[in-house]
Amino acid sequence: MITIVGSINLDLIAKVDRLPGPGETLRSGGFTTAPGGKGANQALAAARAGGAVRMIGAVGKDGFATEALACLKEGKVDLSGVREAAAATGIALIFVDAKGENVIVVAPGANDTVLPGDLARAHFAKGEIVLLQHEIPLATVEEAIKAIAAAGGTSVLNTAPFRADAVKLLPMADYVVANETEFDLYADVLKLEGGDRAARMANFASKTGHTVIVTLGAEGVIAATPEGEIALPSLKITPVDTVGAGDTFCGYFGAGLDAGMSLEDALRRAAVAGALACLKSGAQPAIPHAKEVDEALAGA
Repeated sequence: MITIVGSINLDLIAKVDRLPGPGETLRSGGFTTAPGGKGANQALAAARAGGAVRMIGAVGKDGFATEALACLKEGKVDLSGVREAAAATGIALIFVDAKGENVIVVAPGANDTVLPGDLARAHFAKGEIVLLQHEIPLATVEEAIKAIAAAGGTSVLNTAPFRADAVKLLPMADYVVANETEFDLYADVLKLEGGDRAARMANFASKTGHTVIVTLGAEGVIAATPEGEIALPSLKITPVDTVGAGDTFCGYFGAGLDAGMSLEDALRRAAVAGALACLKSGAQPAIPHAKEVDEALAGA
């Protein structure tokens, strides 16, 4: 079983030739909406990877909620842990430029009401994989890490978005997943030792006894464990839209662990899935299905 405790959003996406500067107004080349939120994205990715998945989170009592949950329902994700809140459904405002790069502003809404009390009905089990992110209150993230550890399961903490006050959570999680920018920021706050990123990752793994994984976009992924380093390349692609690629990686990685894959195999499959997610627009609509990922792996 894979449980995601996290955010559920509706993404409002505008295509632009280039990202705007401060005070600048640009004309959009197109606008779409799509289900999103790091928690929901990771839940759908884990389900499309072949896992049995449940989601714990919150949406508002508004029209956005139905669309925000649509892909999760289609993906057969267990939504019994998703409740309606008085606050509005979370929204992400996303600008995507012609190179596929993006900037995002999140209005959390109902996601801020996902509190430690919501975990009381979770009943985590031995061997369960729990995926977490930083788009819900950090007290809830911390409580979830403690609860899954007590149950004998495994926690995977995606450190996005960067929040300096989340730094104490990183050493608590069994697996930490960050992109290169996030890791460098956390490494400074944690005062990790080493002359480069790889050395600082190794220092984190040595100090905590846990694994840290850093996604490097087109350069692939690197992991530091207490036993050593794993570095894997990415598929060579021309990205259309990088929104949701990191979440796809996390969902597939969690599903790989749940399926009993080795760390290297779980990372390889997740890296391929994350690359494939860049070939389509949007977050959840772009998440590849297991068959697509396995075919790409076979041809890599």
